[in-house]
Amino acid sequence: MTADIWVFLIFTAIFMGGAGYLTGQALASTWRPIWQLIAYSLLLGGFDRFFVYALFKGQLLSASGYVMDSCVIMLIAFLGYRITRVSIMVRQYPWLYCRKGLLGWKNIDSV
Repeated sequence: MTADIWVFLIFTAIFMGGAGYLTGQALASTWRPIWQLIAYSLLLGGFDRFFVYALFKGQLLSASGYVMDSCVIMLIAFLGYRITRVSIMVRQYPWLYCRKGLLGWKNIDSV
């Protein structure tokens, strides 16, 4: 059981989560809608299940494992998307927006 936790933390959260983060950055920097992130995260969750099965002898057809892996990857991907989108909006439209924390921006009129 402890081996499963390490596989989840190292492989799913760090390795595949990093792929999800980069996916979120790529979608945000090309002005794609955020709903596309869901499809890509589900695909990455499928790849994660296969790699865990092939490399670490995990279960391939585990619905709960797939949902959990996909949700973690999706959360990290949304974080990458939002951080990148905020950075783009503040940098590209400095006369309209200023940064409001890590994940938001606000109109300069309301400052």
